[in-house]
Amino acid sequence: MKLPRIVRVLLAMLCLSACLLGGCANSVPAGESGRVVDVVDGDTIWVNMSGEEFKVRYIGINAPELAHDEVEEQPYARAAEEANRRLVEGQIVTLVKDVSETDRYGRLLRYVYVGDTLINAELVRQGMAHAKAYPPDTGLQEELDAAQDEARAARRGIWATD
Repeated sequence: MKLPRIVRVLLAMLCLSACLLGGCANSVPAGESGRVVDVVDGDTIWVNMSGEEFKVRYIGINAPELAHDEVEEQPYARAAEEANRRLVEGQIVTLVKDVSETDRYGRLLRYVYVGDTLINAELVRQGMAHAKAYPPDTGLQEELDAAQDEARAARRGIWATD
C-alpha cells in the first residue's frame, strides 16, 4: 500500500526532526543519493541521480559569489569553489531535504553529506561560507552557526580579516 504524499512528507520530517534532536547521533538522515558531476561554486553543485542531473543549492549557507552577469567576483569566491570541489567532486552524496523542495531558481535545496560529513557545515567550518538562515529551511541552523563561530574564532578563510 502506497502512503499518501502528505503522510510520506510528514514521516520524513519526523525522521529529520528526531535526528536533529539527537535521536540518531553520528548518522546521516535518510535522503536521496547521487554522484556529484560538477561543482558550480562554493554552495552549488550538479548531482546525477538515476540518470537525471539536478542543480543543488546547499541549505543554510552562503558562499562568496563568482563573477556572473553584473556581479563582480567576491573575495574568497575561488577558494570556496575549490574547497567545495575538493570535498564533493565525483563523490557519492546523500541529499537531505528540510522543508522546501526548490528555491526560486529551481535548484533543489538540500543538506549534502559525503559519508557522515555534512558538507554545508564543513564549508562554513573552513571559513569558505557564511552560515545564513533561509526560513523555513532551518533544521540544522544551530550546527551551521556553531561551525561559523569556530571558523570566526580561528580566523579561517573569510574570517581571516575583519
